[in-house]
Amino acid sequence: MVDGILIGLAVLCAAYFVLIVLYAGIGTSFAFIWLFFAALLIFLVYGKWYYVRNMDRIPRWVPVSIVTTCIAGVVVLALLCVLVFFGAATPERQGLDYVIVLGARVKEHTVSNSLKKRLDKAMEYAEHNPDTILVLSGGKGPGESASEAEVMYQYLVYNGIRPEQLLVEDRSVSTVENIAYSKVVIERHRLQKKLERELVPREPRQVPGPYMMAEDKPLEIGVLTSNYHVYRARRIASRWGFDNVYGICAQSDAVLFIHFCVRECASIVKDRLMGNM
Repeated sequence: MVDGILIGLAVLCAAYFVLIVLYAGIGTSFAFIWLFFAALLIFLVYGKWYYVRNMDRIPRWVPVSIVTTCIAGVVVLALLCVLVFFGAATPERQGLDYVIVLGARVKEHTVSNSLKKRLDKAMEYAEHNPDTILVLSGGKGPGESASEAEVMYQYLVYNGIRPEQLLVEDRSVSTVENIAYSKVVIERHRLQKKLERELVPREPRQVPGPYMMAEDKPLEIGVLTSNYHVYRARRIASRWGFDNVYGICAQSDAVLFIHFCVRECASIVKDRLMGNM
């Protein structure tokens, strides 16, 4: 019974790897994790078979340790996937001050499928929130002829988004840098707007009676990215000092969604260990 389940899961993992390669290409990031899962499951089947036939020679702590480690790994993966799913289910907040649109790989001056979904969502948000500033974040990666932010800017302007509603951050090459460099761009833009307001002469106004000065509205920031990526992006933004951060989800490829979620779990562990979130 157990052996049949493990072998069935191994076949599914191997089949999903083949599907990923045929659908998205052999260069798909982290795709070989599914072959690793398949090999691990086959190893567990073989290990169980070998232990049953050599119980007198193998200490009991060996299979107990292996099974405990595997169960712990499955539990951790499941918990991380729950966090990713909760991030993907984040309700959208309107009227944000700035929305950081995270970049994705570009192809020969054109947007990839993932980036197109993010930009289409950004256009939808900008049309409903004309006062929100979009920060287009993404540098020039290996094999890219232009920065992601530059291609994003051209796509949005071509599709009718006002240039004055857009800011460009074109140095980042990771999610952490997306947030860190976008924060610099936002702070610079806010300072510029403040100086412009101070340069405009104001006529003195007589206010009858006592009054109270209203506090400045807290800065509200959105992070727009693919649904599986929202949880980590929000946590990184909070780590970099944004107090009011909201996620905006763009749809991701349905075929690759499971793969993206598993890959995202590994990225969450990495960023957590490195202190990025």
